[in-house]
Amino acid sequence: MNWWGKLIGGVLGFALVGPLGALLGAALGHSLDKGIKGLESVNLGSGQDQERIQLAFFTATFSIMGRVAKADGIVSETEIEIARQTMGKMQLSEEQKKAAINLFNQGKEAGFDYLSVIDQLKHECGRKTNLLRMFMEIQLSTALADNVLHPEEQRLLIEIAEHLGFQKRHFEQILAMMTAQKRYSHFDHSGSNQINEHDAVEEAYKVLGVQQTCSDAELKKAYRKLISQHHPDKLVSKGLPEEMMKMATEKTREIRDAYERIKKFRAHSS
Repeated sequence: MNWWGKLIGGVLGFALVGPLGALLGAALGHSLDKGIKGLESVNLGSGQDQERIQLAFFTATFSIMGRVAKADGIVSETEIEIARQTMGKMQLSEEQKKAAINLFNQGKEAGFDYLSVIDQLKHECGRKTNLLRMFMEIQLSTALADNVLHPEEQRLLIEIAEHLGFQKRHFEQILAMMTAQKRYSHFDHSGSNQINEHDAVEEAYKVLGVQQTCSDAELKKAYRKLISQHHPDKLVSKGLPEEMMKMATEKTREIRDAYERIKKFRAHSS
């Protein structure tokens, strides 16, 4: 039984208290109280911390997604669709989907204390920076859904990143790579059009966060680092909900595709 099944089934040996617990409780109604009532004494063993982080990550992901979508004052249909697509990629159960929608709606409310939510997520995840990076990438995907990063969205995301422990330059690096990845995904990967292929290769370098003048060794090092950061099994072992594994898998596929494209282009150009 995964983290969600243990929560709903009343087998969890811990309660997610604080802002995240309050959010999840409101999203689930009385089912959360039923699931955790009187269970503090139950010992689930070494998997307990991981499942607690999965619960925190799920709760923070969709509530902050709602806050990011509302940052520019209007929640667009595109942003709502991105939230739906994220839920679709996760293949959520009906209960999970309802909870995710409720969390998203709570995040849109004017009085939503998003910084308390972020601070608790940081506390729950500890030094698992790759997990926090994945969280930031999901939020950036929401902000970039309409192909425009509004000033208020950028201000909010920088604030969130800083509270998670990212320096501004690191945030800017992630933003540049996410923006390039969004553009890169629109290219025809067949390489039949030479002009488009040059443009695609240019974006591929940005996806990997390297200059076009980098050496083959530097290119490979950047590629391996990104693959390691987004490896689905590694992220799940650190607390990424299993349902988000498909998103991490897609991310590694896109990174690998960009790397292979650059290698092929370099081989043909030499």
